[in-house]
Amino acid sequence: MNDRAQDRAQDRAQDRAQDRAQDRTTREAAIPAPFVSSVMRVEPGWIDYNGHLNMAYYNVLFDRAVDEVYELLGLGLAYVETTKCSTFTAEVHVRYLRELLVGTPVRVSFQLLGFDAKRMHYFEALHHADEGWLSATSENMALNVDTTVKKVAAFPATVMARLELMKAAHDGLPIPEGVGRRIAMPQGR
Repeated sequence: MNDRAQDRAQDRAQDRAQDRAQDRTTREAAIPAPFVSSVMRVEPGWIDYNGHLNMAYYNVLFDRAVDEVYELLGLGLAYVETTKCSTFTAEVHVRYLRELLVGTPVRVSFQLLGFDAKRMHYFEALHHADEGWLSATSENMALNVDTTVKKVAAFPATVMARLELMKAAHDGLPIPEGVGRRIAMPQGR
């Protein structure tokens, strides 16, 4: 190969490397840190006899936010339909910090704390969408389950790659207050 042909080949190789780097940067940029859900509102049917959001519906709000995250990760409805796998919640710890009233606009932030071939550990924080104050948190362990046999199964490579991207994006975030917290009676009372 002559010098000119070698230069063109090097230029094409550099262009391909730059394209791959740009593709990687674009994919990583598509993972917000933390992920923040769309705005949701507290619905009238969710209000209990205390005049505020019933505790069960905090989980509905958290779950709706997770649905948005799962679409980003490739774990949405199409995943369930094509792979016959889905995620099941194995453990959850919810803290109720400030009441929500009917019509309150809220957003949920989602932070991936860790994952392995079959599990995800994540933390969600429910905030007033306009004023920013924290209403509740939810720490979760979810399992990938083959629904045809009801057994834990490994995530496919495409999902693992998206989890790796999200974890890398979320690694720079501080560990949220309340992670790993347990319920216990105060000592000495």
